[in-house]
Order: sequence, then C-alpha cells, then structure tokens
Amino acid sequence: MLELLRIRNLALIEDMELEFSDGMNALTGETGAGKSFILKALSFLLGEKLSAQLIRPGAERAEITGLFVIGGQELILRRELLAASGRSRLYVNDVLSSQERVRGIREQLILHTSQHAQQRLLNAGYQAALIEQSCPHPELLEKKDALLRELRGIAARRGALEEKFSALADRRDLLEMQQQEIDRIAPEEGEEERLEALRAEARAGEERRKSHEKALLLLHGEDGPGLLDMMQEFAHVLDGLARLDSELEEDAESVSTWRQQLSHLAVRLRRPPALLPDVDMEQVEARLFALAQLKRKLHRSMEEIFALRAAVEENLSFLDSCALDIASLKAQEAELSTALKDVIAQLIPARRMAGDSFSSLLEQELRELGFSADIRVSIEYLPYEVWPGITDERAHILWAPNPGQPAQPLDRIASGGELSRFLLALVSIRSLNEEATLIFDEIDAGLGGMTLNSVADKLEKLAGHRQVLLITHWPQLAARAKRHFRIQKRVVAHETFTQCSLLDVQARILELERMAGGGAKGKALAAALAQQSFS
Repeated sequence: MLELLRIRNLALIEDMELEFSDGMNALTGETGAGKSFILKALSFLLGEKLSAQLIRPGAERAEITGLFVIGGQELILRRELLAASGRSRLYVNDVLSSQERVRGIREQLILHTSQHAQQRLLNAGYQAALIEQSCPHPELLEKKDALLRELRGIAARRGALEEKFSALADRRDLLEMQQQEIDRIAPEEGEEERLEALRAEARAGEERRKSHEKALLLLHGEDGPGLLDMMQEFAHVLDGLARLDSELEEDAESVSTWRQQLSHLAVRLRRPPALLPDVDMEQVEARLFALAQLKRKLHRSMEEIFALRAAVEENLSFLDSCALDIASLKAQEAELSTALKDVIAQLIPARRMAGDSFSSLLEQELRELGFSADIRVSIEYLPYEVWPGITDERAHILWAPNPGQPAQPLDRIASGGELSRFLLALVSIRSLNEEATLIFDEIDAGLGGMTLNSVADKLEKLAGHRQVLLITHWPQLAARAKRHFRIQKRVVAHETFTQCSLLDVQARILELERMAGGGAKGKALAAALAQQSFS
C-alpha cells in the first residue's frame, strides 16, 4: 500500500504531498492539469528514467519520496534528480541503494494499468504469457525454460566446434607441413642466440691468435732482423751519438727504456693465447644455416616459429579430439531433447487446463462489467517448434462478445471501451492473490452509459481488498472513491503551479458537478452520486 507520496520541483509541481488511504483514491482534474506528472513521479521513484528538463526552473533538483507499507513493514523510497548532471540518486530507508533493487520489488508495490496496457492486450506474446501465469504447474515452465537454455548453450558450443573444425580441416595439410618442417629442424628455445654467441666467440679467438702471431713475427722477424734486433742496433748507435753530443743523452735513455719494454713484451708474447672452445664450427655454421632456412621458409622469426609450433600442435590435437567432443555434445542434445519433449508433453494438458479455468474466470468478470451473459472467451492453441522436432503450443485469446458471432482475436473486433473492460477483468483475476497498489490511468476511456456503473462496481469491489489509485474524467467512477484529490493549475505572481487538494464532502460535490458538465444536469448528477456513495 502507498501511504504517502511527496513530489518537489517536478515540472509545474513545486511541493505536493498526497496522503492516500486504503481502498479507492481518485485523482481528477482538467486535461493538462498535471495528473500525468504524478504518475511520472511515481514511475521515476520505482526505477524509470526522467529527463532533467522536467526539473522545475531554478531548482537544483527534483525529489520524489514514497512511503509504502508491505506486510506491515514501512518502506521509504526517495529519489533525487540533479539538474546539473541529469544523474539521480536512490535511497531505500535513507540508505543509498541501486535502481535494480527497487525494480526487483516494483511488482510488489505497484501494478500500473493504462491505455498503453490495453494495447499490450493485443499482443499475442502478452496473451500467451497471461495463460502461462495461470498454469498450475509453474515448475514445468521453469524446467522447460531451463532445458531450452541448456540446449541452446550446447548447440552454440557444438556450432562453434563444428565451425572451427571446418576451418581447420581445410588447413590440415598446411598445418601438418608446417609441423614437419619445424620437427625436421627441431629448433630449441634460445638455440639460435647461443650458437651466434659461440660463433662470435670463435671468430674473436681466431682474430686474437692471428694478431698474436703477427706481433711475434714483427718483434723477432721472419727472413731478416725483427723489431727487437733493430731497436738494439738503433740504441747502440744512439749511445755513441750521445757520447759526442750531450743533447742526445736523454733520447738515448728513452730509446734504451723502450727497447727493454719491447724485450719484456716479447717474453709475454711467447705465452700462447687461451685455447678456443672445443666447438666444431662447421656444425655451428650448418645449424645456423638450417635455422635461417627455416625462418625464410616459414616467413617468421624464431620466436614466431615457437608460437606457431604450439598453435599447430594445439590445432592438430583439436582436430583429432573434436569429433569426439562433437559426438558427446550431440549425445547431450539428444538426452536434453528427450527431456524437453517429456516436459512439454506434461505442460500442454496443464496449460490447456489453466486456459479453461482462465477463460471461465474471465467470462464471469466480463459479465459483471456489463457484457452479454452469452459472452464467450476461448483459448486457441497454435503449434510452434521450440526445438527441431519438438512442438509446443502458444495460447491465443479469442472471444465472442455477442451471441451468434464466431470467436475472433481481440485486435479484430474489440473497441477501446471493450479493451478497457477486458483489461479491468484481467486485473481483477490477477489481483486475487496480490497486494500491490493498483493504478488505473484513464482505463475508462471509450466507456459511457450504463457500462460506467458496471466498471464502477468492479473498481469498488477491487478496492475492497486492494488499494486503488484511479485517474478518471468520469464522475460516476470518482464518486466511489474513499478519498478524492483534485489536480489543478494556478497562476501566482505570473508563475504557474500544479496543486493537489484533498476534497471534503462539499468540495467533492462541486468537483463532481464540474466533471458532469455543470449546469442543472451536472448538479443533479453530482447530488445523486454523492447521495449514493459518500454523503
């Protein structure tokens, strides 16, 4: 039950508070007065979107608060819409919460019927869902849906496997050729780098050996005197010159020192350089050539070749095992298909039984809403394939509102007024085991005459065990309300406001007069309705 609704800074509403009672609550007013914004506010509170453009000019935010009572416990919902960002915040019992949580309990709070809901009645899928909701064995529906989900999942996996298998099977020769080429060379991780390092080390060692031999050859000579002999002779000559010319003494000493250093160097060079690693360089070069040939043939780097080898092994392994996997999935499909067929075999008679009960209840409700005592509602069951080789039935509502007419779908013969009453009858059936507040938004559109009294009786009966919020333009309906609110526009200081007033008895009579068209007839009808309903 919705006890209180407060709306602040929404469109023309500055600050409005509506305190509802149990039973029927009527909201009336001229077209355009703002009744629809009250429903927009309530929908926004329960998770729907609302444009920031609807925030009252000059206000920083719009705020909607609702006090609900569920099972004797109070639930306070508050939602704010910020003008600056267009974002909203939702609070449940003053704790910041998510819209998903509120949407999850929405059906426990509000059941909203409107002219839009009338159009949904014409939808075959919606009609089928109505019958499904009446099924006495909901576990069969749940099992059917679960089996279908599982079947679709397995079929999707099998389809993906078959598609991949088909794509890889066309490339199997290429994959096997690539595997053979890689296996023939059998490269190892880091092998190329290690061999190149060995080759570089060997080349450096060979260069070192050659340079060592050349240095010794220069120092000692080959076919004639070497550098050491010439330096000794040069030092001897320079010593003689220094004895004749004192200015050459320092140069003679330097040459003598240099000759001694060369002599020491000659001694060190007599020791051979370190031996080269014991590696067969022909094998190293041959191996590096083979690796290079493999890279050229496969048009990949060694790192890419290792990745290719892993991918090829995986794909060939997949091709070898895929047939078994597909066969296993087919076996699971066959098992689930059998289970689905068994569930549907149980579901069809259960659904038909529910359809019979549903149509009987609906006929009774429609008769109470002013239809002929001979009205007939029947359910047509149309076969459709839910899975290859498995057929289920989809329920479709047919009716014959007048005797002598063949039963036809609603969308062929139902007028707007008839749809309004049809919807009210459906709500009456659904409301038997529910507690959510019923909202009727101009469900009386297209009605008139004595039919209004039948609709009013039905609404009053519903309100006997459910809270009802009724937006109407008909005084015959509004007069039945336990509490009556008038929505109207007022202009104050060149600014327009939508206001809501809870009407006392006298104000209600005046509002009923307005709704009845005014004048003597309007007064008479209002007085009669007041006398009958609430005076």
